[in-house]
Amino acid sequence: MQAQMGQPTFLERFFKIREKQSSVKTEILAGFTTFIALSYIMFVNPNILADAGIPKEAAIASTIWIAALSTMVMGVFANYPVALAPGMGLNAFFAYYVCGVLHLHWTVALGAVFFSGVLFLLLTVSHIRQAIINAVPQNLRVAIGVGIGLFIAFIGLKGTGLIVSDPATFITLGHVTNPTTALSMFGLVCTGALMARNVQGAILIGIVLTTLLSMAMGYSPVPHSFADVISSSLPHMSETFGKLDIVGAWNYGIVSIIFTFTVVELFDNMGTLIGLTSKAKMVKPNGEIENIDRALTTDAVGTICSSVFGTSTVTTYIESAAGIAAGGKTGLTAVTVAVLFLISLFFAPLIGLVPGFATAPPLILVGALMMSEVGKINFQDFTDALPAFLTIIMMPLTSSIANGFAFGFISFAFIKTLGGKWREVSPIMWLVSIAFLINLFMRS
Repeated sequence: MQAQMGQPTFLERFFKIREKQSSVKTEILAGFTTFIALSYIMFVNPNILADAGIPKEAAIASTIWIAALSTMVMGVFANYPVALAPGMGLNAFFAYYVCGVLHLHWTVALGAVFFSGVLFLLLTVSHIRQAIINAVPQNLRVAIGVGIGLFIAFIGLKGTGLIVSDPATFITLGHVTNPTTALSMFGLVCTGALMARNVQGAILIGIVLTTLLSMAMGYSPVPHSFADVISSSLPHMSETFGKLDIVGAWNYGIVSIIFTFTVVELFDNMGTLIGLTSKAKMVKPNGEIENIDRALTTDAVGTICSSVFGTSTVTTYIESAAGIAAGGKTGLTAVTVAVLFLISLFFAPLIGLVPGFATAPPLILVGALMMSEVGKINFQDFTDALPAFLTIIMMPLTSSIANGFAFGFISFAFIKTLGGKWREVSPIMWLVSIAFLINLFMRS
């Protein structure tokens, strides 16, 4: 309290801490809280990128570096108490559809991420993004998030071994007695119980406990030396830094892929920012959000940089709500998160020991959290219900977020029109729907 009574420090002046009725101590503690809630991404994202063919050590380095730098810029430039990191859902689309289903090399996929970042930046500075967001009906916006959640959960279930391929039924229940599957189920139940009790860092704790149990049972390597835990040198991104194939992405003509990256980033980031800024009381009485253009610009530039570093698209993380709930109101919270990410670089060898089946349960849990929005969809009106349903169901069943978009948008335009509600379909929606329809025919 005495510090509040004296002359404001540099940090208080720069981040307008007193103006926000906060303190340096509160902001730093809030940063620790956000980091604990978000740190699971350091374990999960590299494993997903490794499935795309990206070297895991480089994936760990690129994940941490882009999270640290983009979060730092968000704190310093936009003065937002929110953190950024490679987005869940977008990383799955990158690894399992672009690189998996389409069999594109990860360097070409990074080229697509670069183009989506440039496009998102242009949409941000030109204010076109608002027109696009306003053109998409609320039901489809919600369905997009729910569908991505279901897709992420599907990937997580496959990662645990709970579901496997079957020639007769396409998928079926896996062998639950398989040791690694049993360990994943332990992680799922343990983490779910911690989340039910509102334990901060529940996902991280679940990953650590599952990994330790796996090591004790001999299914994961055990660190034998100090160098296996803490590195004396920082992990490097030499295998991924600047390796994006912009020419390859351009020549391939992956318009639908770039479009999907951009649209998902638009709605996911805008929705998250609206929720977080509202929670942090950063929304003015007229509905205007403080420094929103700076926040969106930071996110767009972060996406461009993520392609250069060698990781999938960065986005604002909803886990930032944990720090905001702890009192974080300024960019100092984000700066604290960024510093902690940088410190974690020295623990890269330990991160590399975490097995994939330990990071699969968080995907299921994140999917469950994203499914919670399904109640906001208007299922009473079939012209709303069918497009929303197709958006949701086609994402996991075709292993493609893009296909979910396509079937949702196309069905919305045609069902609304044929159902006598054509006035609800904007010209932008028709243009997007026709573009998706042409793309489907070209891919068939």
